[in-house]
Amino acid sequence: MSELTKFDNYLSADGPAALVIREWLMPAEGADGVLFPATFAPGGNFPGGYNIDTDPSGKNVCLIDSVGSQANRIEPMFMPDKCDGKYAHLVPQIVVKAGEKEVSILEAGHRAGDAIVRCSSLQRELHDAFNDVLKGDATKLAKIAPTSLVFGVWDSRDTQAKLPRVVASTVRAEQVRPLTRGAVYMPPVDYAALEVFSEEEKAKAEGDNKSPLAKRGFVHVPASASHGGVIADGGVRRDATLGLAALRLLHAGKDPARTLALRRYILGLALVAFTHNPSGYLRQGCLLVLDSDKPREFVEVHPSGERKPVTITPKVALEYATASAKEFGVGDSRTVPFEKERAKTDLKEGDKKTKGKAKKSKEKSAEETPEQEAQ
Repeated sequence: MSELTKFDNYLSADGPAALVIREWLMPAEGADGVLFPATFAPGGNFPGGYNIDTDPSGKNVCLIDSVGSQANRIEPMFMPDKCDGKYAHLVPQIVVKAGEKEVSILEAGHRAGDAIVRCSSLQRELHDAFNDVLKGDATKLAKIAPTSLVFGVWDSRDTQAKLPRVVASTVRAEQVRPLTRGAVYMPPVDYAALEVFSEEEKAKAEGDNKSPLAKRGFVHVPASASHGGVIADGGVRRDATLGLAALRLLHAGKDPARTLALRRYILGLALVAFTHNPSGYLRQGCLLVLDSDKPREFVEVHPSGERKPVTITPKVALEYATASAKEFGVGDSRTVPFEKERAKTDLKEGDKKTKGKAKKSKEKSAEETPEQEAQ
């Protein structure tokens, strides 16, 4: 069996539906240590803060790191300055230079669909690539932004082409006990005594963290009952899935040989990302390590539901990815400038589309009103 064909069973129609990794984590301080989940802005009926869902029985699950956040942590591994550059040869290095800042497409939040990329000389190429995706050919997109096929992309501002995530990872904690914490900022000197402002202004500002004096650090500012992390009595688990069934939906037009080469290439990238051990540091107060008392699960999941243990090491994944990338042909690396005029045009076109949708919606409502009254 050659290096190229060793995982072809994953690409066959009757192959496994997915690869799944389940691993138990815990705070570096210990299983009963405090960890800080992600905090989210309020929206709808959600008041903001930690995302904790509780079922009728009282059991709860807390989102520690979302699927989008995990993808954004893993994807930069393909950059030359990450992981000692050992994965950089697998993908084209596309960089947009905006002023003094250089932004890799591997760091752009919306990947190939991000505004920073769309407002560069790559705009027309990406537009054509996404249109090809709609026609059943992902080759052009794989030549420009192959990780968009691995971690998912939606060209929501233009063609509406959408590709699902092949690799997805999420970290959750079970049976959490939310904690609160208090703190107070104390200025090093009494600025009122130094006549920077009056005692009256000081008394009015102290305790009000929205006051200008508090915001600038001139008065005492208490912070009581703020988010203090959680203790996960039920443990912390990372669930990662490599959706082979989703990967097999990728095509390079109607050419079987090109389609196989494309799928092998994306499978190679996906395996490298999937088997990579991500950093346990998620944010301040959330440094997670493996729980050695709970075994790690790595299995093939078949359509029948059968689960078979599998071992694919990062080394094996890299060897396969290197061979499949060579067969497919990695796209050209380049640095392109951000173009302000394209951005201005994009904003105008977006505004027109928004107004057009609003007008159509209004006209539709007006047309429907007589029918609704007749009913």
